[in-house]
Amino acid sequence: MKIAVGSKNPAKVQAVRDVYEEAEIISLQVESGVSEQPFSDEETMEGAMTRARNCLVNSDAEIGIGLEGGVVKMKQGLFLCNWGAMVTRDGSVFIAGGARVPLPDIVAGKLLRGEELGPVMDAFTKQTNISKKEGAIGVFTNDRITRSDMFLHIMWMLAGQHEYELKI
Repeated sequence: MKIAVGSKNPAKVQAVRDVYEEAEIISLQVESGVSEQPFSDEETMEGAMTRARNCLVNSDAEIGIGLEGGVVKMKQGLFLCNWGAMVTRDGSVFIAGGARVPLPDIVAGKLLRGEELGPVMDAFTKQTNISKKEGAIGVFTNDRITRSDMFLHIMWMLAGQHEYELKI
């Protein structure tokens, strides 16, 4: 089986590899169709779905996967959100969402002023490429849940939905 992942981000690609160990996994840089910093569940989910569809348009893979991280504004503050989508050549679409954790005010404020989470987290942690490693979720959970773990949870839900559909 050949699976295309709509990202070059190692954390996202690793999550797909961990679920589909026997598959051929290709990583594609495809458009999400949403803003660089998705700001709602709907926008983040739409980005994941668009990436998954674009994987099939731009490859010969049987399955396209889109994994998208974003933030969602709630009464209690700004929270991380993450969504995944799987699209198959036969037209099936599967969607799953994952963990939530509040962002500290110092980070949330910068996002609300229009900055993107990745660069904000690099500055906040005084490191580079946090989004390609533990991610904000790793920083704010003391590495108990990394970005790859967060997307792995979504990948298990997507794979399980797909497997269930194949049974019925």
